[in-house]
Amino acid sequence: MTKLKKNLLAAGVLLAALAVAFGSFLLFAPQDATTALDTEPAVDARAVRDTSHRLTSPKKSELTIAEFLDFECEGCGAVYPTVERLRAEYGDRVTFVARYFPMPGHRNSTTAALAVEAAAQQGAFEAMYAKMFATQKEWGESKESKAALFRAYADGLGLDMAAYDTAVRAPATLRRIEADQRDGLGLGVQGTPTFFVDGIRIAPPSSYEEFKALIESRLAR
Repeated sequence: MTKLKKNLLAAGVLLAALAVAFGSFLLFAPQDATTALDTEPAVDARAVRDTSHRLTSPKKSELTIAEFLDFECEGCGAVYPTVERLRAEYGDRVTFVARYFPMPGHRNSTTAALAVEAAAQQGAFEAMYAKMFATQKEWGESKESKAALFRAYADGLGLDMAAYDTAVRAPATLRRIEADQRDGLGLGVQGTPTFFVDGIRIAPPSSYEEFKALIESRLAR
């Protein structure tokens, strides 16, 4: 056998092996739940809708701050204490809104959003929202599904678990998350956290002090 034929045969064997390996990867690799999301941007995208989840609802709102977030995003987890602090200070004047924006590459981002939305259907959005960020370091960046852990969180909150399970599986729950994501895409959101103040996207504040100064300047207008 000539050297050329040997090289061609070796190359053919290598390509065949790679094809088998790639096929096995496609067959057995865990699928990120975010790939199931409808990623078409909304034509009439809005930072806030009537159905958006509000963390504060002041009688007379002077400002609205909407955050597109991913519960598995470390940046969102890092800014969470700042948002909570500002919410405590300005909750009687500012409407704080949380919007789902699970990012591809995070194995449990959509799973977490489904759990939070299922809890929201029982009036426990804020409780589950807070639980996700409080425990993010325990489950974030995991390569395995944390659906069972999130279910345990729901049980711990005293939710009706039959209703919770039904909501998590319901297509309408996923569509609710998709609706937020589609708005975000339509508004040019490319990562999390992304904030909008009265519908205008802002550069992410680098500190509590910077965010507070921004709010104060807007309220003074």
